[in-house]
Amino acid sequence: MSLESLRGRSLLTLLDFSAEEICSLLNLAKGLKAEARRGETRQRFQGKTIALLFEKRSTRTRCAFETAFGEEGGHPVFLSTADIQLGAKESIEDTARVLGRMFNAIQFRGFKQSTVETLARYAGVPVYNGLTDSFHPTQALADMQTLEENCGPVRGKKLCFIGDGRNNVARSLIVISAKLGVHVTVIAPPSLSPGEDLLERCKPIAAESGAEMRVTADLSAVEGADAIYTDVWVSMGEEDCREERLRLLKPYQVNQALMDKTGRKDCIFLHCLPAVKGEEVTAEVVDGPQSRAWDEAENRKHTIKAVMLATLGLAG
Repeated sequence: MSLESLRGRSLLTLLDFSAEEICSLLNLAKGLKAEARRGETRQRFQGKTIALLFEKRSTRTRCAFETAFGEEGGHPVFLSTADIQLGAKESIEDTARVLGRMFNAIQFRGFKQSTVETLARYAGVPVYNGLTDSFHPTQALADMQTLEENCGPVRGKKLCFIGDGRNNVARSLIVISAKLGVHVTVIAPPSLSPGEDLLERCKPIAAESGAEMRVTADLSAVEGADAIYTDVWVSMGEEDCREERLRLLKPYQVNQALMDKTGRKDCIFLHCLPAVKGEEVTAEVVDGPQSRAWDEAENRKHTIKAVMLATLGLAG
């Protein structure tokens, strides 16, 4: 029933999805990954098209959407801001109206959350948030799939995000953790802590699921963690803040000493990638035996395929 409830829906932020719907997507993604491992190829998107709108560069998001859609017989069309008039000569509303009449779905990866919301409001077809400055929901789904693969059912597990607590990945982890009952700790300098508006919105969700949310600058909070997560210190579009960001976040580098501080040999390391080795994480960690960053990258494809199948009503 949860997958049926997703038919025709857009994925703009996981705040809009119930815990049951998120779990249904993760279960579907698990099955899709098993299909891939068995070498099974199906044609569930045959005759379907998707517009892939990109304001920001991408490796995993673009490749996940294109391969997931294309190998199932669908036709993905990549469109950058150099290719179409998105918000330039033509309004976002008008672009949405046109694309919605030509495509079965639209993916947007860019800067403003308001852009993907406007596309969804006017397109008349499912719209997927491939990343905005506010949220990165498809990444959070892959993160939870990876956590579950390595640690079992995610409810009650402890996840620590270290670094820029304001960024889209940290914000999406807070949301999905609150939904699924994951104990999430954001460890960041006070000036880079997640906004109170999001925390206040997630508190009642966490209370219902049993999740614990904590924000601190104290690195000792990693003790007992099932997973340590970090992201680049300088997000796309914030390059002018680089020197200040490096100064603030240097003490928050994920290195082997910090991994050892968890007190757990089975603690895994997660990163949405790309990683700047030697800044937010050392090569020893991201390339080491505790790292699951590469499984996490692969899981972007399976979770994204699950989202598209469910929202296009093709998951049966």
